[in-house]
Amino acid sequence: MVEVASASQADIDWLVRQDASAGKAWVSRCVALGEYLLARQAGEIVGFLRFSRFWGRVPYMEMIRIQPAHRRSGVGTALFLAWEEAMRAEGARMLMTSSECDESRPQDWHRRNGFAEIGAIELPGLQSVPEVFFIKHIG
Repeated sequence: MVEVASASQADIDWLVRQDASAGKAWVSRCVALGEYLLARQAGEIVGFLRFSRFWGRVPYMEMIRIQPAHRRSGVGTALFLAWEEAMRAEGARMLMTSSECDESRPQDWHRRNGFAEIGAIELPGLQSVPEVFFIKHIG
């Protein structure tokens, strides 16, 4: 059984190791704002979802990462569904996410979870390939 809950200060060191590109200051900021959800099985953290709000309003899933031994077992879906429900409870009517254009498996996962592609942008100097954006209407 997967348990999903917001991350706490006690989870920061684990998150910094697992979400290394974010850095400790950003991880700490996101934890303080409630922008991390953690998935646990038998008390062990097995994945996380980090989000923010695009334009300060639209919930945007920035990162979802599951420990390799727990992938394709429903952990990612449990995290996503908990996030979707939390955002709906806050009054959100749309969710947003993205992935690099050459990441077919993440894109397939987004589509299976109700997202539709809405376009792509190039970010020269930051990424070598365009970023594809997806939305899901929830309200």
